Formats: sequence, structure tokens, C-alpha cells
Amino acid sequence: MNEFDLTLCDVVRTYVQAGNKLPVLRGASFTVKAGETAALVGPSGAGKSTLLHLAGLLEKPDGGAVLLGGRDCGSMGDEERTAIRRSTIGFVYQFHQLLPEFSAAENVMLPQMIAGVSKASARVRALDLLGQVGLAPRADHRPARLSGGEQQRVAIVRALANQPLLLLGDEPTGNLDHETAGEVVGVLLDLVRRTGLAALIATHNLELARRMDRILALEDGKVVERRV
Repeated sequence: MNEFDLTLCDVVRTYVQAGNKLPVLRGASFTVKAGETAALVGPSGAGKSTLLHLAGLLEKPDGGAVLLGGRDCGSMGDEERTAIRRSTIGFVYQFHQLLPEFSAAENVMLPQMIAGVSKASARVRALDLLGQVGLAPRADHRPARLSGGEQQRVAIVRALANQPLLLLGDEPTGNLDHETAGEVVGVLLDLVRRTGLAALIATHNLELARRMDRILALEDGKVVERRV
């Protein structure tokens, strides 16, 4: 098991709209360790997406620190942040965002090839990952020929293609029916636990959140732990 973790220390994020300050995060702090799955819950507008953007180095905090594997990423330049994001972080979104003109396997191959992996090696890994989620027979199908649950499984293994240490999910089951959502979460949690990732998954679904190791709730711009 790797020693990687995600830590936010007193993170502050404020937006300015029409000259007015809109504080979203007011000193958010928590840690998610390797091999741990944490659900991030809270009402719409509480700042879940903002927090994920900060954790994923897509935005910089106005105050506090974002640490990945103990490294404070706040003072890093854009190039270094992009490199860390590419090699360390996998993202899964509510809408799968698969490229429609490519097959399931090709969608999983692309991030690997962008990272410098050969086409042949990328395909071997893509087929292995798709096999792990029961999609080997669908590997050469384009997204339009896959069900919603199958598309989201492809999105999950695409996020894992470059062997990240941190997985971030923004409502990854929000566009699925109840039964399919449960199946997809099961696949996601199984992959996370087998690979030893740290995972932070934003969700509105408390039933699904309770399947994770911990529940972190955003309340008034801060993170508080709830009992699973």
C-alpha cells in the first residue's frame, strides 16, 4: 500500500460576483488516506465541486493549503500542477464525457497515450481494465452502443488508466437510475480498494455515501465528519 494521501488544511475559497464577495469555503480541513473512500455530501451550492476542483489542482485556494502526498501544491506553477494532475489524479464526472467517435477501449487508451505510453501497451491495459468491470465484450463498441451504466464504467476505468494515486468523483452516479447507480458504485469501490487509491466522491445519495469508509459533510464552508 502506498503512503499517499490528500490533505486540505484550513482552505478558503471566495468568489466575486458583480462586485460582491461570495465565500464558499471558510477553512475546510480533512485528510483522505491511501486505500480509503470518503463521500463528500452537502446541499447544492455548498461548495462540493469547488472543493473537488481545489483537491484536483484545477483551482488555487485563496488561503490554506492543499497537500498531495505531503507536498503543498499551492505555490506550484501551472506546468507543475498539470504534470501532477496528469500523473497522480483521476477524475470521474456525473456525465461520462466519453469521446463519441472512439470505442470504449480507445477512450481508455487515450489518456495513456497522451502520457507517452505506446498504443500497443495502452490497448493491453485498456482491455485489462475493461475486463475488470465486465466490459471486455464491449471494448470495441462506441459509447452510443453502451448503456448509461456501461458508459460510466468506462469513465471510471479511464480515470484509472494512468494508475493515479487519487480518484476524485463529482456525482459519478447522478445521471443513473437507482439500481444502475448501486452497481456502478460497487464497481468503483471495488477498484479503489484493490488498487489502494485515496478516493473522494461527491454525492447527493446518502445510501451510496454509507457504502464508503467515511462521510465528510460540507456545512457553512467547513468540513465535518458524519457517522457512516
